[in-house]
Amino acid sequence: MKPRKLDSVFDLTGQTALITGGGTGLGLGMARCFIVAGARVVLIGRRQAELAGAAQALGKKAFALAGDVTQLDSVPALIDRAEKLAGPLTILVNNAGVHLKKPALETTDAEFAGVMQTHLFGAFALTREAGCRLVGRKSGCVLFTASMASFIGIPQVVAYAAAKSAYLGLVRTLATEWGPQGVRVNAVAPGWIHTDMTEKAMRGDPARKAKVLGRTPLARFGDPEDVGWAAVYLCSPAAKFVTGTVLPVDGGLVDSF
Repeated sequence: MKPRKLDSVFDLTGQTALITGGGTGLGLGMARCFIVAGARVVLIGRRQAELAGAAQALGKKAFALAGDVTQLDSVPALIDRAEKLAGPLTILVNNAGVHLKKPALETTDAEFAGVMQTHLFGAFALTREAGCRLVGRKSGCVLFTASMASFIGIPQVVAYAAAKSAYLGLVRTLATEWGPQGVRVNAVAPGWIHTDMTEKAMRGDPARKAKVLGRTPLARFGDPEDVGWAAVYLCSPAAKFVTGTVLPVDGGLVDSF
């Protein structure tokens, strides 16, 4: 096989990525990196104004599409609308999520189900619908945003941890089922990343911040683009023989436990 130029193996020109929860935080960071790599991106979320502002800032290769992945019956129409906006889907990034910090003994069935509905049921419905198209075209990538909670015990996030741990089973099973049809399925597992949510969690709590940094071998928070470039790699030709894997982007935190 003739070697390719370094930049070409990370090139996503001609690809269309749908990113849920793409208007802020990690989703927006991934969208920025996908666009730099040449892809078109469709940002999906529930807040139209926020999505529109993000898409405008990203430029002409970005499209905003308001939608709620927890409304499972609407998922096929959502994929149809995305493809009408930006062309046939080649990459799906399941990034939408909600967070619940509460002791397990106080977490209600409704609260637990609400977290699972967004992270697990919504992501699976979207993946199944996108997968029908990708498998039919015998090409494409699906990426899940997992978490440190997929690997280690974190108190007071039982519903979130259950959902993120379930992603590992989805990734491995779908990679096995869809690999023969040319569709790769992977995940990134971010650690503590500079986002508005992280800033809010750490504000006024220097002891917690010191504890987090003390457990992170690189002794700093990551940037959304750190996760974004890992996502680009997993969806690019450079990773054409990588499927069924979960890539931590956490400054070494998980491996230090």
